[in-house]
Order: sequence, then structure tokens, then C-alpha cells
Amino acid sequence: MKAGLVVDGDYIYEAEKHLTVLKTSLFFANDGFTVYDCKGQLVFRVDSYGPDPRGKAEVVLMDAHGRCLLTVRKKRPSLHHRWEGFLGERSEGQKPAFSVKRSSIIGRCGMAVEVFNNPGEEYQIEGNFGQRSCTIFNAAKEQVVEIKRKVDVSSNVVLGKDVFLLSLKPGFDGAFAMGLVLVLDQINGDEYVVNDESEMSPTAQD
Repeated sequence: MKAGLVVDGDYIYEAEKHLTVLKTSLFFANDGFTVYDCKGQLVFRVDSYGPDPRGKAEVVLMDAHGRCLLTVRKKRPSLHHRWEGFLGERSEGQKPAFSVKRSSIIGRCGMAVEVFNNPGEEYQIEGNFGQRSCTIFNAAKEQVVEIKRKVDVSSNVVLGKDVFLLSLKPGFDGAFAMGLVLVLDQINGDEYVVNDESEMSPTAQD
């Protein structure tokens, strides 16, 4: 599989990787995340600075030590909910590394991801983020990322939507994947739907 955009090489794994994403508050939508690996070690975090983070101009993805990895911000004005991603802490005049917008493909209501400075690198996001059931495909239609509900293995109970899995195929940058999750969460929160096949039954996954 061809490697995609690299935000930070430390988050590219040789084997398939499952990260647990946890909303950091139950009081407000879209207000922060912490992300852990299978050993319970903190990988990423996103902090909230108020009850209406959807109104914030930018959302910053940080590593476990608070270092800024990626900044996403809504492009204004934008007719298609276009968001842009910048490597590191965005500075004035900095060019975005990628953008996300509603797909213009006829008959498809997904999100299209365009990576700049790398012609031909693009991704399609399909599924229902509100139900935590999304798949990200590369230009070759290969699945590179999956967002799915987390299941408690001991009880086989599906956990709430504030806890979900981010599954990465080998070689795909986890920081880039988490940046796309932030965009999806900001666009419409729990009401976000990207195609009509919205009600998918979760199955037990490791």
C-alpha cells in the first residue's frame, strides 16, 4: 500500500493498529478527545477551551506531551464545509497540507480528502460518523482507516458513542487519521451522516 501524507513518522505502524478514542466530556459535543493505544498509553489529545468549540476557528491535535502535531480549521467562506489541515501549529501565511470537503462525485454523499503537493493522493470517507461507523479509502479504493464502535470484550457489550476505535492499516499515519476524525467531528458532531446506509449493526472487534 502506498504511504499517504505523513504528519509525524512516529505514528506510522508496521502492523494494523487499533487506537481507542475517548471524548473527554459528556456535557458538550465536539469538545475534546484523548486517544490511547492497546496498552493504555496516551497517544494524542485534543483540549477544549469552552462550551462551544464548534465556534472556534481552529482545533489542534497534540501528542501526549502537548506538542502540536496538526491544526485543522474551517475555510471561510466555504459552501461545502471545507476544512483545511496544517502541519504543526499553523502560522500566518502557511499553506495547508490537505483539505476535506463534501464529495462532488455524483450519487455519492461522502467526504473527499485532497492532499496538496502530492498529485493523485486523495481519499474518500464513507459511512456514518454519528454512529461511529466510517471507512476511509485511498485513491486505489483500498481501506486505510476504519472508525467503529468499541466493544467490551469481557461482556460483549457495545460501548457508548463517546468511546470508539480508530483502526489503521499498516503504513498509514495515525496523526493524519486523527486529524480527519477531528474534521468529521467538527462538521456536524453526532448528527454527521455521509451516506444513506447509516444504520449499521456493530460487531464485536478486538
